[in-house]
Amino acid sequence: MAKYKAYPEYKDSGVEWLGVIPLDWELSKLRYKFAFGKGLTITKENLRDEGIPCVNYGEVHSKYGFEVDPQVHSLKCVDEKYLKENANSLLLKGDIVFADTSEDLDGSGNFTQLISDTRVFAGYHTIISRPLKRDNARFYAYLLDCHELRTQVRTAVKGVKVFSVTQAILRNLSIWLPSENEQQSIAAFLDHETAKIDNLIEKQQELIELLQEKSQAVISNVVNIRSNENKTKLKNLVYIQTGYPFPSSKFKFSPTNNTPLLRGINVGVNSIKWDEVVYWDSGELDKLSDYLLELNDIVFGMDRPWISSGVRVSEIKEKDLPCLLLQRVARLRANDRSYQPFIKLCLSSNEFREYAEVDLTGVSVPHISPEQISNFFVRDIPFDEQVYLTQNALEQLEKIQVIQEIAEQGIQLIQERRTALISAAVTGKIDVRDWVAPDTSHIEESEEATA
Repeated sequence: MAKYKAYPEYKDSGVEWLGVIPLDWELSKLRYKFAFGKGLTITKENLRDEGIPCVNYGEVHSKYGFEVDPQVHSLKCVDEKYLKENANSLLLKGDIVFADTSEDLDGSGNFTQLISDTRVFAGYHTIISRPLKRDNARFYAYLLDCHELRTQVRTAVKGVKVFSVTQAILRNLSIWLPSENEQQSIAAFLDHETAKIDNLIEKQQELIELLQEKSQAVISNVVNIRSNENKTKLKNLVYIQTGYPFPSSKFKFSPTNNTPLLRGINVGVNSIKWDEVVYWDSGELDKLSDYLLELNDIVFGMDRPWISSGVRVSEIKEKDLPCLLLQRVARLRANDRSYQPFIKLCLSSNEFREYAEVDLTGVSVPHISPEQISNFFVRDIPFDEQVYLTQNALEQLEKIQVIQEIAEQGIQLIQERRTALISAAVTGKIDVRDWVAPDTSHIEESEEATA
């Protein structure tokens, strides 16, 4: 932030985690600047393809983030009958919609702001926050997105597996405010600068998508069944076992004298994530030996079996041991007819995903069963050919993965800069009152001439 100047004078905010703020800024609470309401009391079953667009907590968390516009973004809809008795859940341009629950602490406080005049409902599991002064609604969105505000929310939320944000938590958030003219200047500055940053992120994400497509093409070349080629069900090549139903009431939360439990939440795409760990008494391992995982075991998360980056299948490494297999996770071990890495490629493929999507069960939590995994058809080729094809593919995938990791690290650095810039502007660490948007007309004229 060295290229930006600071305010001439600061004062102690009186808030330890905030520090100093510009001399003329005021401290307040969110409840004095916003009115609050609830989204529709509906479920996924009430959504349809046509009607009035509806922003639900899923869109807040995973799709559009910071802002939403139904003219641009694809939203599910609700019937117009909700207009009669639920008009209070209709959004106005500038309204901010919070998700009232999150599956992880980092997601607590996620919101999106409506930037359109289109009629839109706030949907299930949402809280509506309506700025009392709409001229500066954009500034409030940046304020609520800054690190200092998000930290307040994460400190206040309650929960273990699900973290809940309430109207009371939002009302009690401490905020700090410059003059209304400054708010407009800060919002204009951040709109311009974050647009450039978001464009860079988008280009990196496009690269990652291309790399993922390349990876799937490499995998498909190995696992796709050729015409007139023998095939066999996966159950003829592996031993499949599901985890033990360890009761959550007996979970331990300290590693001392305890063994980690591998839950579905820990199984990622080609990775085991030990961010949220629960344990079991190591004194009971003798009678649980069938559920102790071993090096190179393939594990498959059967709840929500895939995410945007791929199928939730991974391999147990030395660093993951010892650990116990919990229910809702499947373990696969190759028999003497199959090569373990070949099996993992089969489960990581788009072919497997397309097969399994047809018969997924569950509404709120899509689930795949061990029987469905067992009945997937794979190429019936000799062991030596499995090894040859798989090892060649893994060499290519490793090279692609290196490039993808560099791109992902680039996104992380860019996002960190975005976060730092927003925090610096809305906390007054930088003074953008005299900032003027660069004149880009000559660039537009040049582009038109080239076209």
